[in-house]
Amino acid sequence: MLRNILLVAAGGAVGSVARYLLSKAVQGAAASAFPWGTMTVNIAGCLLIGFIGGLPIGGGDGQWDGLKLALTAGFCGGFTTFSTFANESLTLAKGGDALLPALYIGVSVAVGILAAAAGTQLAKALAG
Repeated sequence: MLRNILLVAAGGAVGSVARYLLSKAVQGAAASAFPWGTMTVNIAGCLLIGFIGGLPIGGGDGQWDGLKLALTAGFCGGFTTFSTFANESLTLAKGGDALLPALYIGVSVAVGILAAAAGTQLAKALAG
């Protein structure tokens, strides 16, 4: 258990720094108010987590399982949680039920936006 926590923490640290650097580089090059940096990071994270999940290796191999954990929950989790959201949505869609992934996606996006707005209002209220 401790080994897994350390793998996730190390991957997450690298992923967070990578997110910051890539997002800043893309946004600086774009010179636009549109969040190109964040969008690029989110799409790259989705591509990466899909690629890692699609590799035909592992299945009980402790070394691969540890590396996969460090790369998915760790790196991709630190890089962007959007990649995990996309991967989970895909997993739900593969289950054959169209309503469940649609509900997960719709509620996550709508409630996420509402929560961000509520957090902003709370911060304003506390700042007084």
